[in-house]
Amino acid sequence: MTAKRNRSPKLSRWYTLARLTASDTAAARGIDNTPPPEVVANLRLLARGLDRVRRLLGEPLEISSGYRSPALNVAVGGAPRSQHTAGLAVDFACPRFGPPLEVARAIAASALDYDTVLLEYGRWVHLSFDREPRRRLLTIYDGAEGYLDGIVDEARRRVA
Repeated sequence: MTAKRNRSPKLSRWYTLARLTASDTAAARGIDNTPPPEVVANLRLLARGLDRVRRLLGEPLEISSGYRSPALNVAVGGAPRSQHTAGLAVDFACPRFGPPLEVARAIAASALDYDTVLLEYGRWVHLSFDREPRRRLLTIYDGAEGYLDGIVDEARRRVA
């Protein structure tokens, strides 16, 4: 007799609840990162958006941060009103497609209904989806300098 495998609910073609809630920090610190039911609906919206991004880029996404419980968000130093805590945002890279700057540019140039594309420190892309998408584009390289409007190449930022 074959043992049944404990499977995480599938939210979309490529993303499960477990994938969008996985956190090394939560595991290491014993933080419960289980989303409440109202957040799972948002995670489903996020997962479907991520499916579209994966199709756009033609490569798998390497998600470093998805849903964060309030306690986990504090532990990682997240913004108090982070879209991660609502289940609407992920941080990711897609090295098989290209560097984060190119990933952000590809999403920005697409017809996807994203809420925010944020190029963070040139190392990853923060991407969010919402039921009322704003198609907002931001870049940050330096916390003291703050957010820059648009997707900005770090080399061009220094010249300006």
